[in-house]
Amino acid sequence: MSTAVAEAIDDFKSLTTLNVQNATAVLERGLTALKAGQTVFDLRYVLTVDSAAVSVLLAWEKAAQDAGLKLELKNLPPALQSLTKLYGVCSLLFPTSVTLEPGEAAPANPLHEEFHAVTGQPDTAKLKVGASPEAAHHHH
Repeated sequence: MSTAVAEAIDDFKSLTTLNVQNATAVLERGLTALKAGQTVFDLRYVLTVDSAAVSVLLAWEKAAQDAGLKLELKNLPPALQSLTKLYGVCSLLFPTSVTLEPGEAAPANPLHEEFHAVTGQPDTAKLKVGASPEAAHHHH
């Protein structure tokens, strides 16, 4: 008989899209998992998002706080990370920032690579990424 830690209640492997069409269902799915005691949500399989995804994450975070739990969102797809930055809610969703061990790269999802081929990497010079400490920490 094993005394290993129980597997996650919901591993979200079937969740590949989080947008306005399924936001209500995904919201309920996350709230159900939270009520059952799950606090770690791994979103590495999510490929397609829209702004509704940010609302779902914020609602999960609020529900976790209300229940006295600390929600841990892991492996957010790049598009979802960009939306949280765009809307200025990084500090709400990641109060202590996204945690990776020093020198550890985020787990790759090969399916995300197809989007880089289409969209290309951003020109950091035009975005002024890393231009100055003030610019890097400025939020609108």
